[in-house]
Amino acid sequence: MTIDQDPRTVPDDVEPTSSPPGTGRRIEGRSPWALAWQRLRRDRVAMASLGVIVLVVLVAVFAPVVAAVTGHPPNEQFRETGLSPQGLPVAPNGEFWFGTDDLGRDVLVRIAYGARVSLLVGVVATALTVAIGVVVGIVAGFVGGVVDTVLARLVDIVLSMPFLLVALALVSITGPSLTVTIVVIGFFSWAAVARIVRGQVISLREREFVEAARSLGASDRRIMFVDVLPNVLAPVIVYTSLLVPIVILTEASLSFLGLGLAPPTPDWGGMINEATNYYTTSWWFVFFPGLALLVTTLAFNLFGDGVRDAFDPRSDRLIGH
Repeated sequence: MTIDQDPRTVPDDVEPTSSPPGTGRRIEGRSPWALAWQRLRRDRVAMASLGVIVLVVLVAVFAPVVAAVTGHPPNEQFRETGLSPQGLPVAPNGEFWFGTDDLGRDVLVRIAYGARVSLLVGVVATALTVAIGVVVGIVAGFVGGVVDTVLARLVDIVLSMPFLLVALALVSITGPSLTVTIVVIGFFSWAAVARIVRGQVISLREREFVEAARSLGASDRRIMFVDVLPNVLAPVIVYTSLLVPIVILTEASLSFLGLGLAPPTPDWGGMINEATNYYTTSWWFVFFPGLALLVTTLAFNLFGDGVRDAFDPRSDRLIGH
């Protein structure tokens, strides 16, 4: 910032390269990562969403504590106190805070245990998706030629496959399980990550720092994963933060269709499916699992939007204009 420049016109996240004359103080610049973190901390919606995510994680981690406090194991059927004389679920009360399901099980406890499944699938399947997509995208974009053509066509094939049909085929062969759910989601999601990374790498492979690494005798593997990879991490992180809620919603959808975990394992999608015949008489049976799924995915989406804006603060201005 020069002497005659109005300091009010300088954005908050821009650091001067030198200190003004007479101040005797040196102001150091900050990295793009530090600036992104600063913008993210100033985003109140993103920070509030992060708080909700932390709360959901704590509920999942301490699900056994919730069961111990209520005295209701997740799969125990309370047919005397958890069902009405007509055999219907019991509404929320002092013993069952979120009511019971069609078998007399505590809905609150099952939601807490269901959070474990959703978060586990969301994190593991997303990690698998990103790992495969990054490797394929970097190799395709950096090597080019026949390798790029083959991998690009593989990406097109994966993206064109009917998701539900393949999922049904795998479940019919292996049976529903957590591993099958993670594999199915990861298999159909990595191609989008690979396409994003490939485009970024193609724009970077002829840059000066890559040529400098080649002139120093660095191998292609080292250039790809030491020099190029850090430069594509920002869009990968943004996409990852937005991919987690999609994976959680996909897992719940598979469970709703009977392609997720086998009963009686608590699962939000499975609980919503079980409640479809009772929504007119037992609203809590479908409301609370659906609310848990809605709040969790919405929090991840809002936090992902905050991460995207933190790495690219001009995105909202460009869209607005």
